[in-house]
Amino acid sequence: MRAAPGQMVAGRYRVTDRPGIGVAAQDLRTGGQVLLHALELPELLIPGQPMAEPDPEYGPRIALRVAQEVAAAPRHPRLLVGVDVVAERDSLWVAEERLPGARLSELAVEGPVPPYRVAELGADLAGALRALHEAGLPHGNVTAESVLVCEDGAALLGGLLLGVAEETLCSALGGPVPRRVYEARAVLLGPRAERWPPDAGPAADCWALGVLLYRLLTGYGPYPEDDLPTLLAAVRDGRTHPADGCGPLRPLVERLLTVDPAGRPDAVQIQRELRELLVGAPEPFGPEPAAPPLLPVRRPDGPVVPYRRSAAGRTLGRTAGPGAGAEPSAELTHRHRASRVPPALLGPLLVGGVLVALLAALAAVVMVSG
Repeated sequence: MRAAPGQMVAGRYRVTDRPGIGVAAQDLRTGGQVLLHALELPELLIPGQPMAEPDPEYGPRIALRVAQEVAAAPRHPRLLVGVDVVAERDSLWVAEERLPGARLSELAVEGPVPPYRVAELGADLAGALRALHEAGLPHGNVTAESVLVCEDGAALLGGLLLGVAEETLCSALGGPVPRRVYEARAVLLGPRAERWPPDAGPAADCWALGVLLYRLLTGYGPYPEDDLPTLLAAVRDGRTHPADGCGPLRPLVERLLTVDPAGRPDAVQIQRELRELLVGAPEPFGPEPAAPPLLPVRRPDGPVVPYRRSAAGRTLGRTAGPGAGAEPSAELTHRHRASRVPPALLGPLLVGGVLVALLAALAAVVMVSG
């Protein structure tokens, strides 16, 4: 379902901007700003009655189930707040707190991010995951699109409500058949490595954070993402691209991407290691500044000192070298003699010459007048 500026959603949210990563809207009940995401609700028929009308309570039941799963989500300075989930006609709308800033996916499009800046972002995200895991909740949607980078540079993790809604919808579509759940997730999520961890729970969130750190550091994912079967096979077998471009974060990233969840650090360890790395970070974060280039010096088109060549083609003057018996030209000798007068004395000598000429003229006039 598309939303245009001015449109009302669920009788509460007025759309204020065109769709991008979500739809910006104003909550008329609180006056706050929210970000809306729409998930299409396919028509499901009542089992055993193929000619019956679609179940009208299907959408509200999905919304209620999602709300119940995230009811225990804690408040944390690095977590965006999930506001609401509501079914309206053929769409499931998810509303999340909207703050000034930019999505991490928008900031990382220009290429790899410097490692110490990635460490800052990773420490913020690990703090958010730590709060969720201590409350007994996995996140399940740690991606660059779910991270908001605020104006002060802090990273806030969102997407919890949206991730739960997506997984709940896939489970409802697939029912008890795992193959159908897989097919629903394949259509809805696509071959995005962060959303296909090798296991579940908090350890899966830490693995997804490792994938995100790798992507930020190198500019591409650690697994092939051309198609879903290839991605899943690489994740299952632990076949990652080399982590050479991860710099000082390479040991941590490699441990996060291990197949065995027991070998991965948890959110507490991730946050501690990143903070310890930042203690020794250079200032400013990023690559060392390049040395300023030397000022360009324009050389004349011809030789600096003209040389006179003999009829035999031999070069006369200084290029013959000391002791070679070559005599400098008259022009060159004259230039060297003229350059012996210091430039600072030219002014006083000129003034003195003028005064001498005036005195001589005055003396001549006196002698003629008798």
